[in-house]
Amino acid sequence: MRLGLLTAPFPNTALADVVDWTAGNGFESIEIACWPRSTGPSRRYAGTSHIDVANLSAAEANELAGRIRGTGLVISGLGFYPNPLHPDPEHRATVIGHLKHVITAAEKMDVPLVNTFMGGDKDKTQDQNWEEALRIWPDIVSFAQDHGRKITIENCPMLFSDDEWPGGNNIATTPRMWRRILEQWGGSIGLNFDPSHLILQMIDIPRFIREFGPDILHVQAKDLWIDRDGLYERGVFSVGMGWQVPRLPGLGDVDWPHLFGALWRVGYDGDVIIEHEDRDFERSDDLVKRGFLLARDVLRPYVK
Repeated sequence: MRLGLLTAPFPNTALADVVDWTAGNGFESIEIACWPRSTGPSRRYAGTSHIDVANLSAAEANELAGRIRGTGLVISGLGFYPNPLHPDPEHRATVIGHLKHVITAAEKMDVPLVNTFMGGDKDKTQDQNWEEALRIWPDIVSFAQDHGRKITIENCPMLFSDDEWPGGNNIATTPRMWRRILEQWGGSIGLNFDPSHLILQMIDIPRFIREFGPDILHVQAKDLWIDRDGLYERGVFSVGMGWQVPRLPGLGDVDWPHLFGALWRVGYDGDVIIEHEDRDFERSDDLVKRGFLLARDVLRPYVK
């Protein structure tokens, strides 16, 4: 296994500086955030553009990948987490177009994985969204196959704010949906596994790993703390509103020893990428770095 980080919490820091800090502080890999180059407001921890994939030449890609690997880091994947099943056709076409740019950039940089969301319409049922996925996703999968890349889907429900309630904006969250995805596209799509989202859904983490272990291609290490007072006030029908708190590994309710035991038993030996969305460690670059170092020290005993 290799321990690394996702670059998204450094939106205003040059990639070269993030790479140097990452390599110099005991990490072995890095997932690079590749949102479009744009201005204006963006979703929290979404919008970081460390590579201008839409305008990346083959020579630039080769030079960039060589420099990163020259520091000793492995590029675990290129990350872009939009909503390819968005109900607005224009928005959907825009994000799918950029996702294809990320796929071609990964090919140019010889990075095997592109990490993303399947998407969803919060106002539709999961079965209705699945019918949309069967219509929209074959083209994306075919494009990735043509460029020799695999897609990993994060199991995040994208349900953190009132405008994502009640159904969330990513359907690839439960065992029932993952069986469908893998039956349809297994071998081309794998799982970008984040255990924090199973805490919210009360899904048994070791059991999930036992069932889907062969298809886990990438791991994102994020924790989740259940605020019991918030849960008492709002109840489970609020689906996390007011009581799910993203935390750094070690500061939430994920049982990391059991998780890593399950990963080892299914033979996972890839990258474990710290995803930092902890508000207690985000008011400055220094705090973000302290958060990553805290998570590094919590996870290091398990990642060899």
